[in-house]
Amino acid sequence: MANIREILKERILVLDGAMGTMIQRHQLTEEDFRGERFKDHSCSLKGNNDLLSITRPDIIKSIHAEYYAAGADIAETNSFGATWVAQDDYELASAVYDINYQSAKLAKEVANEFTAKEPNKPRFVAGSMGPTTKLASMSPDVNDPGFRNISFDELVDAFKEQASGLIDGGADLLLVETITDTLNAKAALFAINEIQEEKGTDLPIMISGTITDASGRTLSGQNTEAFVISVEHAKPMTIGLNCALGAEALRPYLKTIREKSDSLVSAHPNAGLPNEMGAYDESPEFMAKQIKVFLDEGLVNIVGGCCGTTPAHIKAIADLASTYSPKNN
Repeated sequence: MANIREILKERILVLDGAMGTMIQRHQLTEEDFRGERFKDHSCSLKGNNDLLSITRPDIIKSIHAEYYAAGADIAETNSFGATWVAQDDYELASAVYDINYQSAKLAKEVANEFTAKEPNKPRFVAGSMGPTTKLASMSPDVNDPGFRNISFDELVDAFKEQASGLIDGGADLLLVETITDTLNAKAALFAINEIQEEKGTDLPIMISGTITDASGRTLSGQNTEAFVISVEHAKPMTIGLNCALGAEALRPYLKTIREKSDSLVSAHPNAGLPNEMGAYDESPEFMAKQIKVFLDEGLVNIVGGCCGTTPAHIKAIADLASTYSPKNN
């Protein structure tokens, strides 16, 4: 198997785009989400995109294939919300391991197909581990700021189960992403360390935070430098940013990571900010033009797209990235 760390010394790698955006194009029904296994489930499952790895694997594999064909080197698994914390909303905590295992397995099958066709451009699978629906360092009750609806230990258990499924399914690396609360991320990193020790694996880790507004801070209040200091102990392959903002707005914060971190840097921004209908309007050409600044300034080693980005966006980014050499810390 190709060593992604060695490849990163030679070229900029490209991450895929938005899984959710692509799933929405299929206009799926409740029956698609239920499939045969969950046809008699007690509550509605529509919108539980992670479940499609079990009930509509054909769609998930086709999306991975579209992104790899567009030039992506790394595909994220369809597992962003696949912890019992999030799946409890659908009364599906018992299916979490299976969702993660199948999500990694599907992505790896497609990655292997593309690697076989283009051995000089091996494809990788990043196990996507999202922030969950609860925050360890913030209260959901404005009248009780000391209240927490989840503990650090509960988050560790949730992330450990998720990481176990992703590793067993064939993920090449683990991506702790869209971090709004760094304490949640630290629980994920602790869980990953534990499960890797148990399994005897040493998969690279990507860490990707989210700057929620123009203040330059995460939802839990850290600025970019503090965020880097808080997570760099895990010795990740990359530290970066994704979601929330478009490419142009991320630039100063990526510059901070490049200056303050010993890790390589990743970025997968949205296609701009959502319009009043919740859609993203930035064209592939416009987004690539903004990302060109990242590459000109040597800010990133891995670049891709988040909300609103499609294979067309990834192709524009990949075509651009192929003309640059990486800057390594």
